[in-house]
Parts: sequence; structure tokens; C-alpha cells
Amino acid sequence: MTTAAPGPRAGHPYHMHDAIYAQPGALRLVGRGNQPAISASAAALRKASHVVLAGSGSSWHAALIAAMQLARAGRLGARVRPAMAAELTDYGAPPDSGAATVGITHRGTPSVTASLAAARAAGATTIAVTSKASPVAADHVLHTVDAEASGTHTVSYTTALAALTLLAAATGDDDELARALDALPDQLAFLLGQESWEQLAERFDARRHYWFVGGGPNHATALEGALKLTEAAGLPAVGLDAEQFLHGPWSGVAREDLVVVLAPAGAARSRCLHAARVARGRGADVLALGAEDDRELAGLAAETIALPPVAELVSPIAAVLPLQLLAYHIAVRRGRNPDGQPLPLS
Repeated sequence: MTTAAPGPRAGHPYHMHDAIYAQPGALRLVGRGNQPAISASAAALRKASHVVLAGSGSSWHAALIAAMQLARAGRLGARVRPAMAAELTDYGAPPDSGAATVGITHRGTPSVTASLAAARAAGATTIAVTSKASPVAADHVLHTVDAEASGTHTVSYTTALAALTLLAAATGDDDELARALDALPDQLAFLLGQESWEQLAERFDARRHYWFVGGGPNHATALEGALKLTEAAGLPAVGLDAEQFLHGPWSGVAREDLVVVLAPAGAARSRCLHAARVARGRGADVLALGAEDDRELAGLAAETIALPPVAELVSPIAAVLPLQLLAYHIAVRRGRNPDGQPLPLS
């Protein structure tokens, strides 16, 4: 039996709102039903000569995080790298039979399916991380959630990250990483109820430009935060690695801007603090996301959002939720439908 896709909504709560709040429950379900595929995929990755993770848009951001997880927790080291799917198909080296390609796509992005098809034709192992109804073909398929009604994807992004985290943990026999992921749903449910997200949006919805800055695995979160704000609210935003921000782009920050700094505990925190100091020096407000007891970060911020105390490699799943909510409520305040218009096979 097929279920008709839900129709568009003309006011709050839009579909994006429902998807954001569905994330704790959806994350609890990712491991169920995926275990055989995760085990088989992990075994294949351990034997692969090299591993390429391919994605576009939000899935590209997920690939950046997963590559770091697989390199470190998965113990694949330099054998793993992320690739923009279109760049991989148009300019990448031809796949070989000893390699593995992990394609990440919610609905079946053509460039991702093409990269998987090329790898299969070469005899390489293929792994897809995709929605439950997706037609994507691969040797192993890890399913996330049903296709999102909103064109601004949220729950499909975090569940893809969860599936990839489970894959990294299984590949490297990293029980600590798996336990950290298992604790996240309850922590995220608490986070969702902690802030007045409408008031936060009211405070920051009239800025000239929005900057999102992070480091380590949260460089990708900065990219995703900027993408969500542009998709949902149609506003100019840029996501940058903290090191890159400090090498030139900071000079474009103005007093009328908002700089969102992602600085949870971890190796990248010091660089993110430096970025926050520079933003303050330019006269811009800083919205900081970090540990609840990080007084140094709080002292630099106009507003601070406390993130749950999680391992740095899973922190992107927690850190992106406030950015999704900020984008959603700024869009609603500006009279824009945050669900947007999804492209076919987006």
C-alpha cells in the first residue's frame, strides 16, 4: 500500500517544524533493521584498499563528518576520503575492484547514483545511505527515514549521520562511539525544550549577513547551518572552517552581521574561540554553541546555547538542531515558507 505525500502547509507549523521535533524518536530507530547491513558494510570497509564517501548538499556535509569518523573511530586512517558526488563522477579517478564507495543521498541524487553505478561496474563494494523508499541500488543499503515532506531536509540529515556513525563504530569496533550515539536521543529531546527558539529568532532575524564558523567535524555543521538558513529563509549565509575564517574572510564581518560559532569541547575549540574574539572585535554579535560550563565562550557571546556533553565525533548531530530551529523561526518571522520547493530527486 502506498501513502500519498502530505500536502503543502500555509502556516506554522510547517513540515520542517515537525521533522525537526521528530529527530529524537527517529534517531532511536536508526539502528533497528540496519544491523545486518551495517555489519556487512563494516566488514567490507575493513578490507577495502580505499573508501570514498560521495554526497551533494546536506549529504556532502554528512560525508565530511563520516570521513573523519571512519578515519579515526573506524581506524581506516588515510584510506578514507570524502568527495562531492558530481566532482567524483566527472573528475575522480576510475574506481577499482578493491575499493569501496559510500553514496549518501536522501532521495536518489543523480550524481550520487552515478558514482555508485560506476563503482559497481568496476567491481568495487558499494554502500548506500538513503531513505526508506529510495530506489538507490548498492551492495549494502542503510536506511534512514521516510522521504521528508519538507524540501529543507533536517531529520534525514541527522539520521544519515547516525547511520554513518554506527558504521564507523562497527568498522573500528568502537563501543564508546556507539554508546555516545545511543545517549543522544534523550539529550536532544531535552535540548529541544530548553530554549525559546522564537525569541532567539526575533533577536537575530534582521542581520545583513550570517556567518557560521566551526572546526573539526563541526566545520560541516557550519556549512549545514548556513545552507539551512538560506534554504528556509532565503538569506545570505556562509559556512566556514574556523581556520579559514581567520585567514581573510573575517575582514568582511560588519556590526550588522551575526556570527554563529560552534565550539563544543574538542581540539577545534581554541580556533573557534579565536574566531569569536575576532568577530567581537569587528562589532558583530556572536551566537555561540558549546559546553554549558564554558565561561570563556559565554563571555564572548551575545547569546549562548548549551550543547549536551557528547563526544566530539557525534557532536554535529546535537549542534545542528539549534541551527535548524534558528533557520525555521527566522523564515516564519519573515513570512517565508521554510519547506521550500524540493527539486526532483534532490
